[in-house]
Amino acid sequence: MAAASSSDSDSGRAESSEASSKWLDAHYDPMANIHTFSSCLALADLHGDGEYKLVVGDLGPSGQHPRLKVLKGPTVLTESPLPALPAAAATFLMEQHEPRTPALALASGPCVYVYKNLKPYFKFTLPQLPPNPLEQDLWNQVKEDRIDPLTLKEMLEGIREKAEVPLSVQSLRFLQLELSEMEAFVSQHKSKSIKRQTVITTMTTLKKNLADEDAVSCLVLGTENKELLVLDPEAFTILAKDVVTSLCFGRYGREDNTLIMTTRGGGLIIKILKRTAVFVEARGEAGPPPAQAMKLNVPRKTRLYVDQTLREREAGTAMHRTFQTDLYLLRLRAARAYVQALESSLNPVSVTAREPLKLHAVVQGLGPTFKLTLHLQNTSTARPILGLLVCFLYNEVLYALPRAFFKVPLLVPGLNYPLETFVESLSDKGISDIIKVGRPLVL
Repeated sequence: MAAASSSDSDSGRAESSEASSKWLDAHYDPMANIHTFSSCLALADLHGDGEYKLVVGDLGPSGQHPRLKVLKGPTVLTESPLPALPAAAATFLMEQHEPRTPALALASGPCVYVYKNLKPYFKFTLPQLPPNPLEQDLWNQVKEDRIDPLTLKEMLEGIREKAEVPLSVQSLRFLQLELSEMEAFVSQHKSKSIKRQTVITTMTTLKKNLADEDAVSCLVLGTENKELLVLDPEAFTILAKDVVTSLCFGRYGREDNTLIMTTRGGGLIIKILKRTAVFVEARGEAGPPPAQAMKLNVPRKTRLYVDQTLREREAGTAMHRTFQTDLYLLRLRAARAYVQALESSLNPVSVTAREPLKLHAVVQGLGPTFKLTLHLQNTSTARPILGLLVCFLYNEVLYALPRAFFKVPLLVPGLNYPLETFVESLSDKGISDIIKVGRPLVL
């Protein structure tokens, strides 16, 4: 009797919970074998019969064997394999012709696969991006057998860490290989051109002309390189962005502050300024400062000023010759200082094509210990520099350097390479001297 009472109590609580819930349990199948994300689900009347189906871009178990599934109720109506893993799914109307059945779009990688009547209809591929010029030059050197695979790996790693333009898939795959696999990969791909392709990360739809529910829509794609593309639903071309061609501001209708714009594509945009809008005067406006418009109180010409003006008129030629002489002397001193810098290796930029280098030093600290950072940069356009040595020349009585000799790594053109060491001042009288950087030597 006690067990029966407990069972009745549990059943009563379940019925009470179901009655108070806002949802009806229509179906539950823990073994449905559906593996997907929210972006790969869509609801649409695919057959124009008024009954909406569930479209699923299924990733497959463990990301293997992706499939397109269409469910009617709890039953899988159709199922077909997909060429790649889906990233997003959307349904949209492509045309106004009858019957008004929507098309299905699946985004995967750089492509959008369009289905009509659940059959493949069109494939759109994103345009390629320009490759990294340094990466392109490296593969050209590999093609000409000017550098080996190990050197290629070191230079590509330097580009990947510091360059703004990402590497191509070919270079990224090469960096993942073992040393024993690099030679075969280079032999197979060195004759191929570098291609850099972005991928689609999100997708939605946008009404083209009308805001009606059954109006024709455009596909809107968001890519990994932060671009937003709008596709024409008929030609599947990228629609150009409209540019404003004219502006007009004033009273329109009953509104005093109205901004009217027309676009290059023939569009009309009307904006009404809110009556509660508050504008604050910005600081640092462009143009001359307000003090420039103020009238200056110019003093009267004195006797000294008049005498100086007369002297300049009478001795103008002699003053010009003196100025030219001083200018020639200044140029001569600058040239001598430049030659002296070259002879003593004090010039921060190399003047020889054999060693296209640029360096500058930065000293940090208040003492007696300082941090000395030497920045090296390869100024050539394409040629890397290998096997450089750098040493610091200093007075060992005044300074102590724990590391005064550096073996410079491979220098990729255009990148900055810092070399750091510490300097300890040994003088208790504050005596200082020059620390020189030895000229890099080629091994």
